[in-house]
Amino acid sequence: MPDLLVPLYSLPRKLHLTGFSVRRPMAHEGGTTRNWIEAHFSKGWASEVLPAICRTPSTMIIALEKSTGKLAGFCVWDCTALGFLGPVGVAKEYRGTGVGRAVTLEVLHCMREQGYGYGIVGGAGPVDFFQSVCGATVIPKSIPGIYPEPIK
Repeated sequence: MPDLLVPLYSLPRKLHLTGFSVRRPMAHEGGTTRNWIEAHFSKGWASEVLPAICRTPSTMIIALEKSTGKLAGFCVWDCTALGFLGPVGVAKEYRGTGVGRAVTLEVLHCMREQGYGYGIVGGAGPVDFFQSVCGATVIPKSIPGIYPEPIK
């Protein structure tokens, strides 16, 4: 999967979703958030998001369904490498609702406010998603990227 480059100086507006709150998790929510990521995605992603959860302020954005308080999705930045966005994930029951787009745009705006001119999506799975959300372009010769073979 290729890496993608996102110009942060020409982002679309943030997406405000009815029925969801989009925000940074607080420190006391870190364990619950990490456990949810492991249950819905993978142990690897749960490990990868640790730097985001441990910072103050967090470099993670979550989406919560307002009526239930349930986590619907998340996006992180500055975890695997500075300037990198991801991972980003949305629970199956919330896909197609705009949650992925909302958390991704919120993160990209945070990165811009932090002083980044460009963001990198490392090892992007859904290339079409990032191209449509934020005008991302494929970085030539970015496979295999910075991710080494995982420890066995």
